[in-house]
Amino acid sequence: MKPTRFPLAAVVTMGLTASAAAQFLGPGMPMPGQMPPQRQQIPPCYREFQPIKDEAEKRGLAVKAATEKKDKASREEVCALLKRYSEAEAKLVKFIKDNTTSCGIPPEAAAQMKANHSRTLKTVQGVCSTAGGPARPTGPGLSEALGTTRGGTLDPLAPNSGTLDTLTGNVLSR
Repeated sequence: MKPTRFPLAAVVTMGLTASAAAQFLGPGMPMPGQMPPQRQQIPPCYREFQPIKDEAEKRGLAVKAATEKKDKASREEVCALLKRYSEAEAKLVKFIKDNTTSCGIPPEAAAQMKANHSRTLKTVQGVCSTAGGPARPTGPGLSEALGTTRGGTLDPLAPNSGTLDTLTGNVLSR
């Protein structure tokens, strides 16, 4: 078997040609035979939409940070943050509603944003309500009306004060 130099010479020539072609190309230019990279088109209305979206995201992250931090924020602080977020979200919903057709926004996205905003409003109402929780009765309770106390005694030696005691005495002592 006799070694041939032709294949080796062909490989060297092809390699030099490719490296020479690469030297003539500028940065970002495709190699010969390659397709140029496709640039993404910026959607219409993006410049108007982006600042509104960024503001809503910023306020939403502020609410999240306030509720997830180790020292919980007070209800008033969270209420104020939620109201600010709700205002930013309302602007976003209004923009989407006004520009659905002109910006090519799908109607489903507008409906979903509106539903999210209604949930946000319910959350704001729940957090910001003046009542700190369920309403407490202001008048006397049933135990005061019957003349009894609400709780038992804490003395473990008192008669009829154990876990197994019933109205008629201890079940185990019978």
